[in-house]
Amino acid sequence: MHAVGVIGLGVMGRPMALNMVRRLPGGDVHVTARRSASAADVLDAGARWHPTAREVAAAADVVVVMVPDMPAVHAVLDGPDGLLAGVSRPTVLAVSSTVSPDAVRELERDMRDATGGLLHVVDAPVSGGEEGAVAGTLSVMVGGAPDDVARVLDVYRAVGTPAHLGPLGAGQVAKACNQIIVAAQVLALGEAAVIAERAGLDVLAMFDLLGGGYAGSRVLEVKKRRFAEHDHSPSGPARFMVKDLSAATEEARRTATPTPQTDLLLRVFTDLTRRGYGDQDTAVVQAYLESLDRDEESTP
Repeated sequence: MHAVGVIGLGVMGRPMALNMVRRLPGGDVHVTARRSASAADVLDAGARWHPTAREVAAAADVVVVMVPDMPAVHAVLDGPDGLLAGVSRPTVLAVSSTVSPDAVRELERDMRDATGGLLHVVDAPVSGGEEGAVAGTLSVMVGGAPDDVARVLDVYRAVGTPAHLGPLGAGQVAKACNQIIVAAQVLALGEAAVIAERAGLDVLAMFDLLGGGYAGSRVLEVKKRRFAEHDHSPSGPARFMVKDLSAATEEARRTATPTPQTDLLLRVFTDLTRRGYGDQDTAVVQAYLESLDRDEESTP
């Protein structure tokens, strides 16, 4: 079993690191994050703390990065204390951040050049939300060269079910497709919740009932109580959908694929973020739709 590094201990990265410590043979997990306090329970479970990404890279030969976006990935890599400064042997960088497929392909080219071929990149975004990260039931969408992917599959089995879907970038394409579906379901649930509530229905009872029919989904199961209780407290920020759906439309352009629904979803989440709802959970589409009525505006 490889020594594993985890960089980024937020809503997703922290429980993923915990499951790696608990489930990987030997539990040889090395971590760092912007705030050392976020690592407390991971360290209590047996992980080793390092103050810099450079030191994590020096200790591990598989490094999982779970940060919000590509600028944050580059921040982890660059500088005297960055990950690149610590690479001295063959290492696999597994990007679990959700970024565009082209961005991760470009990253691979740059990293091989910068390290003389020592640092290889795979993309491994995840789906399942905070609940799946805690339970260790994430779906992990992996793209990359077979030899590189072989080195990370056991690591990701500690956090859920990984599947190798194709060459580098395939994981991000799959995640983009996932986000199209999730965004569509969240928006549909938000509209349904507003209509039902204004018509005098018990929203939670309705969603409980609909969950047994064709409308049933994992998104409905996880989000239904949020809609019923108007609970939009942060989990996965809604503004991240702008980045994710933009990645989907970018890949659609590359493959000459029409995306009428994705284009609409991107406009909605962009407008939602512009209006100040972006830091809340995606269920905030409910409040956004209600605000459109007050503003005498229609959905973009």
